[in-house]
Amino acid sequence: MYAGAMTDNAASSVGPLVTGAEIARLAGVTRAAVSNWRRRYDDFPAPAGGGANSPLYALAEVQDWLDRQRKGQEVSPEVELWQALRTTYGDQMVAGLAAVAAALAGESEPALPDDVAARVRQLAETEAPVDLVNGLTDRFMDSARRAGSDQVTSERVVRAVCHFAPELPVGATVFDPACGIGVLLLSVASESGARCRGQEMDTDSARFAQLRAELLGRSEVSVVAGDSLRADAWPDLRADLIVCDPPAGVTEWGREQLLLDSRWELGTPSKAEGELAWLQHAYAHTAPGGQVLMVMPASVAYRKAGRRIRSELVRRGIVRQVVALPPGTATSHSLPVHLWCLRRPENTSGTDTHHTVRMVDLTDNNPDGDLEPRDDQTADVPLIELLDDTVDLTPGSHLRFRHRDYPGEYEALRKQLQEQVLRLAAFLPELAPGGGPGSLDGATTSVADLARAGLVEYDGPEPVSASEQLDTDYLQGFLRSSANARRSTSTSGTYRFDARGSRVPRMDIEEQRRYGSAFRALSAFEEGLRKLDELSRQLAEVARDGLATGALAPQE
Repeated sequence: MYAGAMTDNAASSVGPLVTGAEIARLAGVTRAAVSNWRRRYDDFPAPAGGGANSPLYALAEVQDWLDRQRKGQEVSPEVELWQALRTTYGDQMVAGLAAVAAALAGESEPALPDDVAARVRQLAETEAPVDLVNGLTDRFMDSARRAGSDQVTSERVVRAVCHFAPELPVGATVFDPACGIGVLLLSVASESGARCRGQEMDTDSARFAQLRAELLGRSEVSVVAGDSLRADAWPDLRADLIVCDPPAGVTEWGREQLLLDSRWELGTPSKAEGELAWLQHAYAHTAPGGQVLMVMPASVAYRKAGRRIRSELVRRGIVRQVVALPPGTATSHSLPVHLWCLRRPENTSGTDTHHTVRMVDLTDNNPDGDLEPRDDQTADVPLIELLDDTVDLTPGSHLRFRHRDYPGEYEALRKQLQEQVLRLAAFLPELAPGGGPGSLDGATTSVADLARAGLVEYDGPEPVSASEQLDTDYLQGFLRSSANARRSTSTSGTYRFDARGSRVPRMDIEEQRRYGSAFRALSAFEEGLRKLDELSRQLAEVARDGLATGALAPQE
């Protein structure tokens, strides 16, 4: 049942339900326009289900309202079928898609409800079964994308994997051990000559993937249901290309049962490194010379728990390329994901003579834009540079210094430093000799007395003036003096800032402002020193790294 929707009996009484986004598509307007209609028109249909943040509306009521307002468009039979499936299957939509595909393939189980079956038969009279299933698949993927669901591999991830996938040899075998509804598997092996194998834990998804392949005429595709890690359905399969968008962040992947599994040839993954278990499972199914394209969360590239396995991948020359894809490529979050490209060595030693890993950083790119990297977005990093204490495979951390404009940065920071040194002198106030140490100790007032008189208030860690009789800079300048710092130090030597016991001299407001101006200039001087210190640190770092990499050289 759809999350938050009504009971089956109540839902069937009003027919299919639609979201605000689907109303927008029906009317040919934006979602913002539908939101305005809901606020402006008292007769706009009331929600018939869903929750406060995602209300659902009865399709018949919406169509009637759109007709009355002359805002509607004719609803296509495919849309009506989709809404009927939504009403019947709710968040078990894949089961509905599988049932439709089974009906179109001539199978009788599982049986569709009569009203849905009638709509399917009606559409099948005018539309090819494969076009109907593909249309429903596209709607399902769009729905998953808008909901932020990771139930299916996003179109952007599919496009990226296809872009970086190698050209398949004739008669190649392609395998996806966590294939979902088969979108990635069928897209990468789009030509019918490839022998495709897949496994998926969710039974409905596996069934739909297989039925869709059959409707596409892809007789060389075979998808089975089951847990690939715990119950490998293809133990003897060795594929030329393996693609996988594995479950992310799953700790219950079966480590306890699989501790001695032969697939962990690069090291036993920890419980928190389920993604590296999937990677080694995929690698175990790779034929000599075959390749693996794994979609990985960015954190897998640097997490401490996976350091040993990453080290083996690098040391043996297995990992060939790591691509940091643009933020927004994955459906369920805005964080970037990586595409790891592996290759099994053709020799029996399991070690390749490849000496670099290509790092590609596309994190500044539009997720719907060009995936072909520019020269400044790639670098071939020697293996020896990766085999340090962290074995960080994050592309950005290796490209940053390689494509950095050291001469430009050095000159800019050097100029800022020189300007800051000149400004510092201007910050220092002109100070004349005073009455001598202790000359202001006589007539003083405690901050506690000022607070009781309503002259100060606390708007942060330090008190500020609450009256025209008191200057804030004057007050805070004296509070920071050595004498008041001693009053804020306990007998044990620990410092605690407590302004209530501090004392300030009694002066008229004009004298206060004169002192306040000097204290304010000193604060600006101290802030300038802090900035100078930071600029000095940055300048030294750029100069040192520039000299070390050869981007800078000392003048003769």
